[in-house]
Amino acid sequence: MGKKQQQGQSAATVADDLAQAGVAAAERRRRQWVVISYDSPDDKRRTKVLKALEGYGERVQYSVFECEVRPADLPRLRERLERLLQADEDDIRLYSLCENCLQKALWLGKAKAHRPEGFSVV
Repeated sequence: MGKKQQQGQSAATVADDLAQAGVAAAERRRRQWVVISYDSPDDKRRTKVLKALEGYGERVQYSVFECEVRPADLPRLRERLERLLQADEDDIRLYSLCENCLQKALWLGKAKAHRPEGFSVV
């Protein structure tokens, strides 16, 4: 095998590696839309759930959050919420919406979609 062939294969391998890295980076940036509602008769637990959700999305109603999370963060959030709840008293619901479902959502009255604005790195 000549030197040019080796370089050609190396370039193809590098291109494949870059493509895979691009897919992995896109996967890390991808977000999933999740609506989370919660209820608890205990004020302390309810407040802890509220604080846990604040970093993940917007509070749109008293006990409802709309969140855009990376798929990798969703299991971590779920585990955190499970540790906070008392299963026989509390109610936490996570509704995952695909992009098509989100486009079909209706907001009535003063309601509006809470989506973070995109940003650019210069």
